[in-house]
Amino acid sequence: MKNIYLQLTDSENSMTGLVLATVAAVSGSTPQKPGSSAIFAGGRLIAGTVGGGIIENRVAHYASSCYEGKESALLTYNLDKDTDNPEEAVCGGTISILVDGDPLASMKAYREMEQGIRAGQPGVLVTRVVPWNDTQVLIKRCWATGCCDLQLPGNDMQIIKEAVDSILLSGNRSDYRQLDIAIPGEQCMAKIFLEPVFPQQRLIIAGAGHVGRAVSHQGRLLGFEVTVIDDRAEYANRVNLPDADNIIVNDIGRAMKEIPKDSDTYIVIVTRGHSHDADALRPCIGSPAAYVGMMGSRVKVAKMHEEFIARGWATEEQWAGICTPIGVGIGSVTVEEIAVSIAAQLVEFRTGQHMAVNTQQ
Repeated sequence: MKNIYLQLTDSENSMTGLVLATVAAVSGSTPQKPGSSAIFAGGRLIAGTVGGGIIENRVAHYASSCYEGKESALLTYNLDKDTDNPEEAVCGGTISILVDGDPLASMKAYREMEQGIRAGQPGVLVTRVVPWNDTQVLIKRCWATGCCDLQLPGNDMQIIKEAVDSILLSGNRSDYRQLDIAIPGEQCMAKIFLEPVFPQQRLIIAGAGHVGRAVSHQGRLLGFEVTVIDDRAEYANRVNLPDADNIIVNDIGRAMKEIPKDSDTYIVIVTRGHSHDADALRPCIGSPAAYVGMMGSRVKVAKMHEEFIARGWATEEQWAGICTPIGVGIGSVTVEEIAVSIAAQLVEFRTGQHMAVNTQQ
């Protein structure tokens, strides 16, 4: 799933009536977290989400009325459990949504973001929101990788820069922040929203068979940049792998060795046989990859474990870091079910939930 801001750059010349809605702040229980965004065209949702249901319908209604005048607003909704309307959301929290009636005015920031992300450079989208009248706000954005060109008085730029540096240093993709900064001569405050935007996490799939194809589809739905490797051109092709961003036809072991691996790399090994699995796994041992999973029966896994330890290809600690047999335990049988179980495990690792699971066991 492509970064939603980069979808705006694709839509710049092809669509009219675009409105960007972003969850700016929440308290209590809400359907989405800060930074979740949606694009509307002519009041119709075309990408992303700000929560679904009644909230999204309300935002869509506002979007349908504001795009012609390019009006923007910061809307707040109470998701009251005690509402008398049975169709209302009942999360019990409060959600604020920034609705940008003229998102293409920030195209310079989106273009800079696009260039940075393609170069593997994370950054922070800085959004300044200033009240304009009782109902509308003015929005200005910049792309920051340690500095940005928002013109703010006094020490405000230094405050923003320090926050941007802190976000980038943390590497936390969910570190969305809000700063309130005084406007000289005004009683109201400017709100500064800081949203970290990082390059897509990469899913490397060794094996282009039925399971590899299904995992490729799931990976795309989860927002990974998907690469599939196989030495068989009749499988490693665009017809068989329509959801893959990259397809590599090469010796599996050699290709896996050449693939860069870092903390944003997730590796799924689902080749057609024991020897290919071993070839794919060996270059992953001791790598900084966030996740390495390998499909196989418990008997097969036990034999590979014995071989890797005996040959000195892995230590016991390194082997323990491999998820094999792969996937979460949902009783999966079909190819599609196996792919879902693998996708669920990828989400566990991406969100850190596997740590909680391991602690509880």
